[in-house]
Amino acid sequence: MKQLFLFFFSFIAFSVKIPMFPFHIWLPEAHVEAPSVGSVILAGILLKLGCYGFIRIVYPCFTEAVFFFYPFIYTLSLLGILYPAFVAMRQIDLKRIVAYSSICHMNLIVLGLFLYSLEGLIGGCFLMLAHGIVSALFFFLVGFVYDRYGSRLLIYYGGLCKIMPFFSFCLFFASLCNIGLPGTCNFIGEFLIFIGLFLHNKVVFFLSLISVILSPIYSFFFFNRMCFGNLTGFVRNFQDLNFIECLIILPLLFLCLVLGFFPFFCIDVLTSTSLNLLEKIK
Repeated sequence: MKQLFLFFFSFIAFSVKIPMFPFHIWLPEAHVEAPSVGSVILAGILLKLGCYGFIRIVYPCFTEAVFFFYPFIYTLSLLGILYPAFVAMRQIDLKRIVAYSSICHMNLIVLGLFLYSLEGLIGGCFLMLAHGIVSALFFFLVGFVYDRYGSRLLIYYGGLCKIMPFFSFCLFFASLCNIGLPGTCNFIGEFLIFIGLFLHNKVVFFLSLISVILSPIYSFFFFNRMCFGNLTGFVRNFQDLNFIECLIILPLLFLCLVLGFFPFFCIDVLTSTSLNLLEKIK
């Protein structure tokens, strides 16, 4: 009984950090209030500390309690995947859309980590790395637009592909990464997680697959509203990304492709550490 109480409070503490449903409300507000660099650090690094706490503290120290609370963990994770996806479709603030997308991916990572399988652990850890890269790319692009036009509201934008073609290409590429297109970094982690779900819990697998449908909807609505259509009167600065901005995001674009086509140098490291963790738990 004591272990169950300790597990419950430690799980709640780390789930707030991730964040999981219903503790996710703080993340969109934090992203909206933070500068672009702060959002990059928050999404790329700080959110992963909650998953790290699950791997290093909750899983090894409270193994029996983890098995006892599996239905509870899966339910919260599924709610954290599906509910923010629907909310993201109704947002008009650029940062809020990316923030709710981050919540969906982080809860998918939690599903992978608590699968008690090699595929789930590797996929969850790999998706943590991939999500940090893709979300950083998104927040940098949103920051570049905000610096030019002074607004993050989607209703003020349209037709940016006519005046900012390289920015539009980068946003399109980030959207493809966000939906897990094969050949991008997110695909590897999501694919491994879904393999683990299919092998160990088919009900959760089919429910989590709904996110594969919802993710392209809000991602491409965001991209289409920003880059296609007619130019609005709000857009008056006809300047594409400059050299410094390109220098910032090109390494992220490169990493998205490298990890998508050549993931094995990461997977080899993750395989050995995941096997060691599973052996300790057994």
